[in-house]
Amino acid sequence: MKTMMLCGALALLAMTAATRSEATRGASLQTEPMAPPQMAMPRDAMGYARQAGAGDLYEIESSTLAQQRAGSGAVRQFGQMMIEHHGMTTQQLTDAARTAGMTPPPPVLDARQRKMIDELRGLSGARFDSAYLRQQRTAHQEALALHAGYAENGDNAALRTVAAAAVPIVQRHVDLLARLPKD
Repeated sequence: MKTMMLCGALALLAMTAATRSEATRGASLQTEPMAPPQMAMPRDAMGYARQAGAGDLYEIESSTLAQQRAGSGAVRQFGQMMIEHHGMTTQQLTDAARTAGMTPPPPVLDARQRKMIDELRGLSGARFDSAYLRQQRTAHQEALALHAGYAENGDNAALRTVAAAAVPIVQRHVDLLARLPKD
């Protein structure tokens, strides 16, 4: 009888530990919070083009720095992909805007993005890698929210199509970032 109760208690303990482990594993899949609630999601074409262009420019500039300052080959490789993919999405946005009769604004970094670039300029090696990947995680969550939001609620059909096409690209970047080291 005591043996059965002991076995039952051990089984219950094991199930509780397994459940906790599963819950912890599930929680770790959410690698980053969504875009900050204070980030305004534009519905107008020019606002979207401005924010998307600034995001792509930040990705290209920060990733160019990664080519020069990263300590890890994986970070440099990720940076090279960012330069290629965000150059492509900038071109797609520009082409769609022109097709829609718009003159897209040239991409310009906002004050926060300039500050992030300045932070990266002062770092190298492992310290650069850590800051770069942290910034990339945040920037990609913001980009994902921007593109998905405009694809759903934007006022220009051509740009909605571009935004919708950007979503899986940015999601792939988010997924890749989840596999790179946190520190």
